[in-house]
Formats: sequence, C-alpha cells, structure tokens
Amino acid sequence: MSETAPRLQILTSPHVKNASSTDLIMRHVVAALLPVAGVAVLTFGLSALLLILVATAACLFTERALCAIAHKPSTLGDSSAAITGILLALSLPPGFPLWMAAVGGGIAIALGKALFGGLGYNVFNPALVGRAFLQAAFPVAITTWTPPGVAGRFVHCIPSTLAAPFLQAAPVDEYIRNAAVDGFSGATALSLLKFGGPDAILPSVADLFTGAVAGSAGETSAFIILVCGAYLAARKMLDWRIPAAMLAGVFGFTVLFRLLDKSVTVSPLFMLCSGGLMLGAVFMATDMVTSPVTPLGVWTYGLFLGLMTVLIRLKGGLPEGVMYAILLGNAIVPLINDITQPRIYGAKKVTAKR
Repeated sequence: MSETAPRLQILTSPHVKNASSTDLIMRHVVAALLPVAGVAVLTFGLSALLLILVATAACLFTERALCAIAHKPSTLGDSSAAITGILLALSLPPGFPLWMAAVGGGIAIALGKALFGGLGYNVFNPALVGRAFLQAAFPVAITTWTPPGVAGRFVHCIPSTLAAPFLQAAPVDEYIRNAAVDGFSGATALSLLKFGGPDAILPSVADLFTGAVAGSAGETSAFIILVCGAYLAARKMLDWRIPAAMLAGVFGFTVLFRLLDKSVTVSPLFMLCSGGLMLGAVFMATDMVTSPVTPLGVWTYGLFLGLMTVLIRLKGGLPEGVMYAILLGNAIVPLINDITQPRIYGAKKVTAKR
C-alpha cells in the first residue's frame, strides 16, 4: 500500500460526538448563575456581594489546596468549584457571617466532592452538603433574616456579615429600621406559613415571584431563575424534565394535600414561588453527576423531589424542604437508574423463575 494512501480508522462508539466539554458546560452554568447573583446583590446589597465572593473564594482555595496535597494537577479550570461556591452563597441568608460561609465552602468541596474522588464521582450535590453542615452547626445564624431593599445597603453591611468568629454579632435593629418596608417580622414566607398561625399575613405570589421578600440570597426572583434555566435548557446543558417534574410534583401534591387535609389552605402557586424551590429545581436538582440518566428516571426523580418538598414543608418540623429533598433524591439515584433501565431493543423481558 502506498504511503500516501488514505487509511481507514476503526474506532469505538460513539462516532458522533457533541462539541460540548465539561469545562464549557460549567462555564455556561456560571454565566447563567451571574444574573441570579446580580439580582441578589441588587436586593440585599453589599452583604450579598461579600457573601458570594467569600463562599466562592473558599471553595476555590479548598479545591486548589486539596489538589496540591494529593499531588494532582489543579482542577480549578473546570469551574465546578466556582459553581459550588455561588450556589452555596445563594442558599444562605444575605447577612450570614462571612467566616461561617468560608467554613461552609471548605466543607462543600472537601466532604461533598473531594472525599468521593472529585468531579464526576460525588454522590451528593456539594453545595447542599456544605449548607447541610452549616444548618447543623450554626442553626441560629442560618435562620436569621433581614429585609430586602434596605436604604444604604450598598454602603453598609448587615451587622452579622462581619461578625468575628465565635462572637455574637451586633444587633440588626438599626439596620432593619432603615428598611424600605412598613414593618418586618424577621420571618420568611415559609416560616410564616409554618409557625405564623391562622392569622399570619403571607406575602403575595407577585412579591414571591419578583423576590421582594426576606429569605436566602437566592430567593430573589423566580422569574430570573427560570429565564436563566431556560437558557441552559436551550443549549442542552440542563435536562428540563427534572425541574419540570419537580415543580409539577410540588403543584400536584399541594393540591392533593388540600383535598385530603382541610387544614392545608396554602396555594399551590405560593408553594411554587416561595423558598429556595426555583433555585433548587433549576440549578441543584439538575446536577449532571447526582441526577438520573434514564428517561423515566428523570421524571421519577423530579416527582420524588416534589413530593418530599411538600411533605417536609407541610408535615415536617422545618419550614423549608428543598435541601433535604434533593439530598434524599441524590441518595436514591442509583436505585432509580437501576429500576428504570429501558429494555434493549430485541431483548426478551426477564421474568422471575418460580
């Protein structure tokens, strides 16, 4: 055969490949999170900005340090640590002490990701692992809320933001008095639903949808989160079926509980727009590593998350259930993948022998 003759190369499948890489997908996710983070800063000011920066920096530092300790090349370039930091910050109260956020960022990377072998091997969403640790370690700080739209929020920090480690933060009374609201109860919409009693005045769905309520930094605007999620779905970097199934599950199971239990009067739209549901459904439940891969599995997974969210919110002891719902869902993903495997074309259905 001539030296210049073309050669036929026989390679293993897949023969048609997508041009997207892990790094490219992660960078697009970061880009999609930036508008959400921007609205959080506009709503809560300087404290939200510092919270996002510190949590992200802690995740990046921990990732780089662990790579150096393990004598492995740095993995900062894949942007996964940055995503973990941003999501962790958005799941926290805007006035959360910065030193606690730094601890949470380190835990998220070390225990939520590196412990399992790094990106692609983690069982649970790293950002939620970090938040679960912070909720267990600092329950008071993680349930201390401040109102949105405070005058001077771009000049002054919420007093608890710069609290020294292990010392009590300065009172937020003066900060709250500058709020652009008539009164502030210190409770989120879900806290009012859970503990406010029958006379509690809940925020309107419109306020919840636009983010004009107290809550975590990421509870700013359901509209912006949905738009950013649609951007990722359009680029096929997010499986739209998971958030669709989770939101449909929350809506459907809320209606079911209203029919079965007359004491449940909350609106399904209130459940959809309140708390961290939108952020969790769009950016956390859809984590490619910790979500199912089968067509039936993603619908099953999303509906399970919706059911667990409603159960915890209405019948559990905590006002919010999104974090625990997703972590529980992550735990059963291998089982979901196993029982929802599609039958191979041409293969006979296996039946149990008697």
